[in-house]
Amino acid sequence: MANHRATYPCGKPRPVAQPAQSAPPTRRQFMQGIGKGMLVGAAALGCAGKNGMPIDAASSNKTASDKVILGNTGIEVSRLAMGSGTHGSGGSSDQTRLGVAGFAAVLTHGYDQGLRFFETADAYGSHPHVAEAIRQVGRQNVVVLTKTTAQTATAAQADLDRFRRELGIDMIDIVLLHNKQSATWATECAGAMDTLSKAKESGVIRAHGVSCHTLSALQLAANTPWVDIDLARINPDGILMDSDPATVISLLKQMKASGKGVIGMKILGEGQLGNQVDRAIQHAVQLDSIDAFTIGFTSNTQLDQVVQRIAAS
Repeated sequence: MANHRATYPCGKPRPVAQPAQSAPPTRRQFMQGIGKGMLVGAAALGCAGKNGMPIDAASSNKTASDKVILGNTGIEVSRLAMGSGTHGSGGSSDQTRLGVAGFAAVLTHGYDQGLRFFETADAYGSHPHVAEAIRQVGRQNVVVLTKTTAQTATAAQADLDRFRRELGIDMIDIVLLHNKQSATWATECAGAMDTLSKAKESGVIRAHGVSCHTLSALQLAANTPWVDIDLARINPDGILMDSDPATVISLLKQMKASGKGVIGMKILGEGQLGNQVDRAIQHAVQLDSIDAFTIGFTSNTQLDQVVQRIAAS
């Protein structure tokens, strides 16, 4: 239902003209920019030793564009998702403030680097921006994740209908309950969960799950069979996380063992780890208790540098 980017017979994107950009920032400028919130996102950590971080199985030769499967869902995504909620709330974020064309250009640039995973939410006001990127690259070429704050069946159905209109698509790959903090969210959101289950059965969505923002909510997610996919906060220093890294990692391992898909977020603790970008990204790449991680970008330069750092980790 969308215009597709021209491709060569091998399926690689045809080169497209890129707008002129200023010279890439120095390492110091890049880190300072992140520290100011230019790049804040989501991912996980792991590994250990000299930094004193919890140890998880180390890995090598990973890239941002690697194709990975989210748990037992069968949904294949790129290892790196492109987020749209940096400092996002109340219908706006750093990404949406770029404008529809501006943020769509960042997303399509990432697509040209092999990134096939768009991560968004109603609360960010970014559906129109993501929709424009989908229009340009072709619906069948990307996986779309969004989130709802609905608790009742009626509200969840209304959101599903509106989200599909705003995104310009008939099917949403993944829909999560957004920002769950209560230790009893599964009871409180039973109506919404039932609606999402029916949507999955009918093919309106492919998977459902939750993003957690407290330890009790995360513990409940780990023990709730309904959760296909969990979006969890994790970074090397426990900044803005649900608990210390070791505790969170143990829950993520439990989720993985039960077949849930796990996506990391808050790799840089909303910029507080901006002067330790290499370390945080290396931890994200080496952590085996997540399938993928999401980072929000506001420029092609940021995206390119993170893609390079992932490959070097």
